[in-house]
Amino acid sequence: MIAIFSQADLSVSRSQVSDWLKKEADPAQQECDDKTLAYFLNGFINEMRGKKEGAAPAVEDVLNNNIILMKLRIALDLRAEDVLAIMRLADFVMSKPELSAFSRKKTHKHYRECKDQILRNFIRGIEKNFRPDVDVDAGADVDVDGGTNPNWPGRT
Repeated sequence: MIAIFSQADLSVSRSQVSDWLKKEADPAQQECDDKTLAYFLNGFINEMRGKKEGAAPAVEDVLNNNIILMKLRIALDLRAEDVLAIMRLADFVMSKPELSAFSRKKTHKHYRECKDQILRNFIRGIEKNFRPDVDVDAGADVDVDGGTNPNWPGRT
């Protein structure tokens, strides 16, 4: 994870990452703010797809589930059909138009907010796709409030 942050030109320590990944009940757990998560997601894109020439993209100060979903799709180089297949792995079925509504601008009449349940199922599907040997449904749940899953496989 430290290397992924460095791909987005942010230096973090091992103890910071460790504190971000602790369970909420742990008094040493620290919250990862939106900007730091945006750096991680940008670094994940750079790690998976390679850095683009020129200036680095702006890092968002505030993230929402639509942005997170979009950045994960970019990093993993997923087309709409791939995302829908991953969602089916998590027993969550949606249509292509429903999915495309998450990528639209907020001002577009067909824009739709990506709810926590959808992002949670997408992440669960990614786990099942990239880590089929791990029983995702047995204790590796993502927190309902959008917390991070310490069992996130990242890259295999």
